[in-house]
Amino acid sequence: MIRAQVTTIDDPIFLESLDFIQSHLGFTGLDNLQQQVLERLIHSSGDFELQSLLRFSPEACQEGVAALNAGAPILTDTAMAAAAVAPMSLRTVNAQVRTVLDWVPEKVVSGTTRTAIGIVRAWCELSIEYPKSKSPIVLIGSAPKALEALLDLVDQGAMAPSLIIGMPVGFIGVAASKRRLSISGLPHIRLDGTRGGAGLAAAAINALLRASIFSDETDSERG
Repeated sequence: MIRAQVTTIDDPIFLESLDFIQSHLGFTGLDNLQQQVLERLIHSSGDFELQSLLRFSPEACQEGVAALNAGAPILTDTAMAAAAVAPMSLRTVNAQVRTVLDWVPEKVVSGTTRTAIGIVRAWCELSIEYPKSKSPIVLIGSAPKALEALLDLVDQGAMAPSLIIGMPVGFIGVAASKRRLSISGLPHIRLDGTRGGAGLAAAAINALLRASIFSDETDSERG
């Protein structure tokens, strides 16, 4: 079982918390990877209601794990999300973790956002640096305009991400960006509604990072 093999990277209290969460969730109908994402989101938020908001495109988790094992980097919209992902990355597949803020110029033209500019500039560079088989996994926890900008790029013919974790939090532009993601045809994991944030986006990818080092067992236990 995966649970028996991950004790070297998991704190015992975390594993006890997962047992508690599972006992309260009961049967969810999710496959094994989806279940792990849900459990980690609930663990990070203390909110069982997230189950009703969590959505997966077909095979999104499997594609995310495959990308991580192929060497895909992780690109976040905030430094907070990057900081929350980096430790798990180091303990698992050691994926490069960067934030779009690394590409933001000192002066930003009014009418747009720093993260939207950053993701456009980052994608231009990363599309050259990484082949399609290792295209970045993108985490959006705070910036719906960055999510919209990424979707614009793909619509215009740019390289598609290996996976988008679309969980911007808030009210202005959030619902619209999530609706657009839902019909994009791109591999994604999202939280519908107004909930989200850096911590939850990080929790979702951390679940996949944790699973990536046991991907063969994960696939065999899907159900």
